[in-house]
Amino acid sequence: MNDHEPLVDAFGRVHTSLRISVTDRCNIRCFYCMPDTALRFLPRSEILTFEEIERLVRILAPLGVSKLRLTGGEPLLRADLAGLVRRLSAIEGVAEVAMTTNGILLAEQAAALKAAGLSRLNISLDAMTEAVFQKISRRAGLDRVIAGIEKAREVGFENIRLNTVAIAGITEPEIVPLVSFARERQMQLRFIEFMPLDGEEQWNSEQVLTGEEIRRTITAALGPLEPAARGDASQPAMDYRFTDGTGSVGFINPVSHPFCGDCNRLRVTAEGKFRNCLFSMVEWDVRELLRSGAADQEIAARVRDCVAAKKPGHGIDDPDFLRPARAMYQIGG
Repeated sequence: MNDHEPLVDAFGRVHTSLRISVTDRCNIRCFYCMPDTALRFLPRSEILTFEEIERLVRILAPLGVSKLRLTGGEPLLRADLAGLVRRLSAIEGVAEVAMTTNGILLAEQAAALKAAGLSRLNISLDAMTEAVFQKISRRAGLDRVIAGIEKAREVGFENIRLNTVAIAGITEPEIVPLVSFARERQMQLRFIEFMPLDGEEQWNSEQVLTGEEIRRTITAALGPLEPAARGDASQPAMDYRFTDGTGSVGFINPVSHPFCGDCNRLRVTAEGKFRNCLFSMVEWDVRELLRSGAADQEIAARVRDCVAAKKPGHGIDDPDFLRPARAMYQIGG
């Protein structure tokens, strides 16, 4: 095999996107992601160093991995994250370094991240009222998230996307205020269906507020939507725009309308385990190779093994579906 052959799975999907978890720690406790108590976070010695992350990306960039997203936990809890952004954005072949954050620490770090070369921000914003924010996150902090969003805009971030996890019985009253907030600032908002990756394993299908239900609510309150062109065939969202030209909204529907057929994503956990799907039951350890003097070719081969084992879909809608043992914060969002 050519050392620079793309990462293609058995179904012809070419993998160009890597989500890198830099920590499993977080400063809030959203119930769809992690438990509130009885947490065991990874010791620092088990987490990939910046040098290890950089080496991994340098190995994978020639194989076609061009888009990176830093995740967690909350990535802004990792000291000198801007330094990692600077390292990764300088690697030949890397076209984009993005980040998913809860925004609480963003106001203090936005300028440094922009200067380091961060391309795009995905900011979690699940509610526009503090009471609902706290019901979901089990911590205070909506005002800090809003401040982080405004600071990111102020320092020049143009590609800011807001992500909202939609949960039946909780977030319905927040839909219209969230969309209005995003439209006023010319930011895109994407609603994400609640998935079975919660830390306390309480998820059930009745809590899924579908993208179709949300779209009907938006249309009734704010006017008609029409399908928007897909900027990237592999993107998970179905995007719509308001027919009056005043903004857009997207829907990521992994439960009601899985999009696995176009998936181009891989994940590496904070401690260096590769996953080919959020719902994978198997992981491929690269930290062990990185720390044992393995050659680049050995590390690339292990990632290829991960890609080759990828299934056609996540199987949430399969009657034999088994949820992974790890919650979202342990995998990387």
